Amino acid sequence: MEEKFMITKKAGIYGMIGNIFLLIIKAIIGFISHSQAMIADSFNSAGDIFASLMTFIGNKIASVPNDEDHNLGHGKAEYIFSMFISISMIFVSSKLLYDSVITLIKGSELQFSWFLILVCIATIITKLWLFLYTKRAYQKHANILLEANMKDHKNDCIITTFTLSSILLTLANIYWFDSLVGIGISIWICYTGITIFIESYNVLMDISVDDKTKDLILDIAHSYQEIKGVEDIVSSPVGDKYLVFLTICLDGNMSTFESHKLADSLENTVNGLDKIYKTVVHVNPI
Repeated sequence: MEEKFMITKKAGIYGMIGNIFLLIIKAIIGFISHSQAMIADSFNSAGDIFASLMTFIGNKIASVPNDEDHNLGHGKAEYIFSMFISISMIFVSSKLLYDSVITLIKGSELQFSWFLILVCIATIITKLWLFLYTKRAYQKHANILLEANMKDHKNDCIITTFTLSSILLTLANIYWFDSLVGIGISIWICYTGITIFIESYNVLMDISVDDKTKDLILDIAHSYQEIKGVEDIVSSPVGDKYLVFLTICLDGNMSTFESHKLADSLENTVNGLDKIYKTVVHVNPI
């Protein structure tokens, strides 16, 4: 668990460093050249800095172990701060969409510059490295903060590729594509923000464990011959894992010791599943 929080912390720090660098060069070159796509890209980098900062803070709070006031730890902080990230993405995308539409109507003042090309290439290389680093971290220690950053870095690679295309098209006197790319970037940022918001909202509203994991729990329970049936499965998210309450039916003639021994065995087996934080088994004699 400690390794997971350390890796997430590094991902947040590397993200902030990389995005601060990209924000500075994108903003300077974007405003000098009047490229709406590059200006939109620079605002996206500003949002990325905020996202990386939220990842760092959220991870720090989530890493605090359980205590008397928070018996199940602080894992939901990941989802609270990922919701902050999503709201900032939606807010920024709305402003960028408005500016890009106005530029498309009034006409673009984009001035071609080889510096724009170099900024795009630098962005793609930086974001590709951050994406690959975060992807490896997410595959090893899945949590929503890493997932949000991984998606963001991947989106930025795609977005900047379109920005590069719009800049190259100005050599053929095609200027409208720059504003169109700005609109596309805005919509993409908004869509990503909404999906992250929904995922975070579902966890904070105690969404149940997925059907696949639920079926695995049922299969484990049914593998015990003594269990006559499973009456109920109730689950609640704890960070990126779930607390599961399981009610099983046992022969009423079974001794208390034997029934508790079986319940302990079932709890330990279910706890071995990847998405399970803790299992509590209630025995109902029949």
